[in-house]
Amino acid sequence: MTAPHSTGGLPGYAEHFEEPEGYLDFARYGPPSRDVLAATARALERSAHADQDTVNDLMRAEPRAREAAARLAGTDAAHTVLLPNTSTGLFHAAFGLPGGTVLVPAGEFPSNHYPWRRGAALGRAVPRTLTPDERGRITADTVRAALTDDVVAVSVSAVDFRTGYRADLAALREAIGPDRLLIVDAIQGFGVADLPWQAADVVVSGGQKWLRASWATGFAALSDRALERLEPVLGGWTGVTDSGVFDDVEHPVAPGAQRWSTTNLSPVTAAALATALELVESVGVPAIEAHIAVRTAQLIDTVRSCGGELLSPAAPAERAGIVSFRIPGTDPQRIAKALHTYEVVPSVRADSVRLSAHASTRLAAVERVQAALMSLR
Repeated sequence: MTAPHSTGGLPGYAEHFEEPEGYLDFARYGPPSRDVLAATARALERSAHADQDTVNDLMRAEPRAREAAARLAGTDAAHTVLLPNTSTGLFHAAFGLPGGTVLVPAGEFPSNHYPWRRGAALGRAVPRTLTPDERGRITADTVRAALTDDVVAVSVSAVDFRTGYRADLAALREAIGPDRLLIVDAIQGFGVADLPWQAADVVVSGGQKWLRASWATGFAALSDRALERLEPVLGGWTGVTDSGVFDDVEHPVAPGAQRWSTTNLSPVTAAALATALELVESVGVPAIEAHIAVRTAQLIDTVRSCGGELLSPAAPAERAGIVSFRIPGTDPQRIAKALHTYEVVPSVRADSVRLSAHASTRLAAVERVQAALMSLR
């Protein structure tokens, strides 16, 4: 097993959390910090004692969250809009593309397929399956080989939910050139992988996984190219200029990413997202990523030492925080049962088991995995 840098979580970060020691399912849901719980409670408490200032006071969380998301995405607040989840952002993108073909990889999480199918049914851009390479990965070469004149966009995940493979966004940008849109589902990497988000035209992410802001939180960051080409089909009354003027007249769309706003979101969830994003900023994505890399390497060593077959990339530069594996001849449900016996929380698929550690994950979690897998012998 790789020697740990620390037996505990990342100092200055881990003390904000209290998830169980064996929790290794951050790729599905990231238990929020005590800070997020407190921010949510304060907002709800404030709303329970409402007066003439309550709504305006609570709504200040929205620009705070938007500005924090923009900083982490390498853009500004004018190019950023809050959304309730990743799927909403992908539907905005799919319905906003007026025509042409969009390449969507086979094996993507369904949230990156259905928006394009629904959009095509309404006469928008038509999806075409992008076939991964022999290792099951989307690379600049696979994209370049699939490009035809009718392709107007490519929609990919920054980090593959099955294997943790980390897309080379800069290389994808170069492969598609300046005239096509690069649309990125960032939920499995934002806040924990130091990726060049500026290479994408659309970056969408929910906050319930690695950002640890809980459900109904998220954002989109849009480039100037995206603002120019994507029609705000789903934009509502809060996505226009002078949205506070109620005059029965259709107002022009907002000049920036706010045009994707459909209606006011919950200021309670905005407070949760702002708090979670600011906690990430306070430590820094590189530090979080470095700690996760250590735990991921330890989990990989443990899986291999116990006879497991790794499905995630072996090279550290190609992976993020996900470790997917199977043990030949052993049903994944049996592996999961052993892990549960040692109070380890994984994700279980039909053909594999997925472990995902965060910067608050302690070495003891790796030791629990080792004990569980050894017990299968």
